[in-house]
Amino acid sequence: QVQLVESGGGLVQAGGSLRLSCAASGILFNIAVMGWYRQAPGKQREMVATVTSGGSANYAESAQGRFAISRDNAKNTVILQMNSLKPEDTAVYYCNRIRGGGVVYSWGKGTLVTVSS
Repeated sequence: QVQLVESGGGLVQAGGSLRLSCAASGILFNIAVMGWYRQAPGKQREMVATVTSGGSANYAESAQGRFAISRDNAKNTVILQMNSLKPEDTAVYYCNRIRGGGVVYSWGKGTLVTVSS
């Protein structure tokens, strides 16, 4: 059974940092391209960052230079380090496996990030 469990969200002031974690089980994690997505209130879900099985990262323009995605294949975990947070980063953040240009699994519960001004 596939499980994607996001954690690490919270309330932070603008300019602060948060470290999100996604624990994956039930998937062939070592070969999976993984991604972080977010959905702000009233908006569509959007991709934030992706990481290949070899660790190559790609970022949305809004995340470039502020966020860093990484993975620990030994722990089946994907990390999103978020720095210099802005109020517009407020959203529920999700992780998922990416294949063929889309996500593979149903969305988990996500983790809420709230950035106050």
